[in-house]
Amino acid sequence: MKNNLNQFKQMFLAQLKLTMREKQAWFWGIFFPVILMVIFMVIFSGSSNEDFSAEIALVNEGSNQTSEILLAQINQNALLDIKSGEAVNREQAEKWVKDQEVDAAIILPRSVEKTSLLLIVNKENEQGVTTQAISGMLDKLVQQVNLSVTNTVPMYQLEFKTISSGSSELNYTDFLLTGMIALAIAQGGLFGMVDLVEMRRKGLIKRLRMTPAKMSIFGISDMTMRLLFSIIQIVLLSLIGVFVFGANLYINFLSLGIVFLFGALSFNALGYLISSFSKTSEAYMGVANIGSFIMMFLSGVFIPIETMPSWIQPLSNVLPLTYFVDGLRDTMIYEASIFSRSLWFGILIVLLWGSVSYLLGSWLYKRKSIVANR
Repeated sequence: MKNNLNQFKQMFLAQLKLTMREKQAWFWGIFFPVILMVIFMVIFSGSSNEDFSAEIALVNEGSNQTSEILLAQINQNALLDIKSGEAVNREQAEKWVKDQEVDAAIILPRSVEKTSLLLIVNKENEQGVTTQAISGMLDKLVQQVNLSVTNTVPMYQLEFKTISSGSSELNYTDFLLTGMIALAIAQGGLFGMVDLVEMRRKGLIKRLRMTPAKMSIFGISDMTMRLLFSIIQIVLLSLIGVFVFGANLYINFLSLGIVFLFGALSFNALGYLISSFSKTSEAYMGVANIGSFIMMFLSGVFIPIETMPSWIQPLSNVLPLTYFVDGLRDTMIYEASIFSRSLWFGILIVLLWGSVSYLLGSWLYKRKSIVANR
């Protein structure tokens, strides 16, 4: 037992020194996620639904009772800002829309007999969020005017409320912070096993097997060092997110610990699988980069999966990073309980990826070892 402990200590310190000397490991594991997170937070932090506003051009070519009612409703909407503060002619309004100087143009009815409110938008922005928001507001406005004209009192209405275990002030900063932490840990596992390729290529693993050192202890020490590295990532990114960008974290530490442990081990297993069939470090980095790139943009790190095209969402729903990101968000923002079913469902998906990757990687390593001895 004492001998095993000494072996573990020596191997851990040796791998820690190698990692400390490896500048690329520090860059990709620590500084790259920090730089990426800072860039996205500088661009998107502070944006929220409360800050939404749209600039419109207003055309009122024939003042009448209908247009006056609609104009009054539009003026009461604080989210719609009328360019130049007054109505303009249709030619000027359409020019502003074409030149994208305004988000849309609203054409009021020219007479009492006309019952349609015309919305003109730029073709390039037809599916944009702002266009959809303006369309929704005008649709609601028209419904209110219809009710007032017919003297109808609405009997039913929809009330909307959100609740969570965390804060009601959750914003994109919170969303991005947890996504970047998950991405950093995943990349640490995917790229962290490149040393195994070099060790195998140089014959160091074969020599290590010929010594009294146990390969199992070597693996445990390597895994422990990488878990320590991942803890540094979580702490550093969280501190920057909270104290620099004002992120809100409400952490359930027990749930977070379980999600972190299983997630980090599973992505290490993915890196182990890549190392098992990569003959050179260049080949390893190529495969790892492809996997990282796909998961980076399809796993809900930067944008919610629900906003992605419907045809691509099934792919997102099978990627391990998708469930790791969700698990970290649940435990770091919403204080998800350890008894949460959805939390454990995500953990099981991540573990499935990790288990299959480890078993397949071990089989490939063993197969290569048998072939080499023949």
